[in-house]
Amino acid sequence: MNEIEIKCLDKGFVRLVDVMGDDTAIVQAARVSYGKGTKSMTEDRSLIRYLMRHKHTSPFEMVEFKFHVKLPIFIARQWIRHRTANVNEYSGRYSEMRDDFYIPELTQIKPQSLFNKQGRAEECLDTDKAMLIAGKMENTQKQLFAEYTDFLDNDVAREIARINLPLSTYTEWYWKIDLHNLFHFLRLRMDSHAQYEFRVYGKAIADIISEIVPLAYEAFEDYTMNSVTFTKAEFEALKIYLRNNTINQDELLALGLSKGEINEYQEKINKLNME
Repeated sequence: MNEIEIKCLDKGFVRLVDVMGDDTAIVQAARVSYGKGTKSMTEDRSLIRYLMRHKHTSPFEMVEFKFHVKLPIFIARQWIRHRTANVNEYSGRYSEMRDDFYIPELTQIKPQSLFNKQGRAEECLDTDKAMLIAGKMENTQKQLFAEYTDFLDNDVAREIARINLPLSTYTEWYWKIDLHNLFHFLRLRMDSHAQYEFRVYGKAIADIISEIVPLAYEAFEDYTMNSVTFTKAEFEALKIYLRNNTINQDELLALGLSKGEINEYQEKINKLNME
C-alpha cells in the first residue's frame, strides 16, 4: 500500500501507513450474523446504510487504520482524550526534541468568544496586532528552544531539559483505531464547535478514509455528521414551532430546557431553516 500524506497547519501532517479492511470487510462481518443464504439479500450500500442508520456498530470495527501524525502538543493533549485508540508517541526523554513549533496564521489569531468560553470569536484581530502577537510567539519559541539546547549542552537530562518547552512544540505519534471509533472521533473533531487546528486534522483524516471506505463514509455523513437529532423536550418544542410557526422563550423554559439547551435548539432550527 502506498502511504497517503496530507499536510496540516504549518509543519504538521497526517500520513496513512496501514489499513486493514474496506467496505467489503464491513459487509462480510455483518452478513455472517444472518447465516446461510443471505449473502445476496441486499446490495452492499444498502446494508452499510442500514447498519449505520440503526447503530449496529460492530461490523465497522472490522476495519482499522494506522496513522503517523505530526501535531502540536496542545492538539495532542485534546486528541489523547479519545481513549479508544492505540498510541505510541515520540519520546522527549529518549530523543532530543526538534526545533518545530506551531505559529497560527494571522487570520486565526482572534479574540475570545463572548458566547463560547472555550473558543475564539469569528472576527479577526487587526492585522498589525495579529502580526505583533505572532512575532512574540515566534520570539518566545526561539528563546525557549535556545535554552533547551543550552541545557542539553550543559549535560542536563533530556527529561528535565524539555519541561520548559511550550505547548506549541510539535510532537509525533502512531495512532491506530477501528472505523467505528474513528467515526465518533470525526463527529466530534470536525464539528464547527471544535478548535480550528483540530478540525484541520479531522478533515485530513476524513479525506483519506473516504477514499478507502466510500460507502461507509457516505453513510456516516448522511446519518451522523450532517444529521440533526432532537431531545424529547426539543421534539415537543419543534411540534409547537411547526404548529404555530413560532415559539417563545417562556414556552421553551416551560418544557424544561435550560438557557444553554435553548441556544443549542435554536442552532438546530437555524440549520433547518438555512437548508
